[in-house]
Amino acid sequence: MRVIAGKAKGIVLKTPDGMQTRPTADRVKEAMFSILQFELPGARVLDLFGGTGQLGIEALSRGAASAVFVDSAEAPCRLIKENLRRAGFEGTVVRADYLQFLSKCRDSFDIILLDPPYAEVFLENSIKKISEIDILKSSGIIVAERPVEKDLILEIEGFSRSKDYKYGKTLLTIFRKD
Repeated sequence: MRVIAGKAKGIVLKTPDGMQTRPTADRVKEAMFSILQFELPGARVLDLFGGTGQLGIEALSRGAASAVFVDSAEAPCRLIKENLRRAGFEGTVVRADYLQFLSKCRDSFDIILLDPPYAEVFLENSIKKISEIDILKSSGIIVAERPVEKDLILEIEGFSRSKDYKYGKTLLTIFRKD
């Protein structure tokens, strides 16, 4: 796993042992950031299911001003901090359940990256919660990653939904705040 472009291009990020964390494939990550390329400079980014931190780190490498990484377990939080050091970036790493974090969050973001564990309802729950609270700036973007077999039949008032972008066995959906 590596940083694909920007200031930290080519930096190899550490991955966890075992199968607890499923890092985003380089092909999907490259496509995601091609979609976001004009939104990134100066953006405040939330990587809600941090895992390795690779998505938020990629955003920082491509010009995001700041990134907040959230994960519920201690080991991923340590890994995110190590990967931030490897890439030469600073970021805020928060150990918290995603819904607890969202419930208490008073910051606002330009881009929210959602790559939760595929087998759970975290994606639907996080999108609904984000739409209920006011942490996404006007014209802000939510990027939702999921497997092709997982339906995301969700329309959110106040948000426009893009088509699904398919990359192998992965789908990306973009929601933009109106």
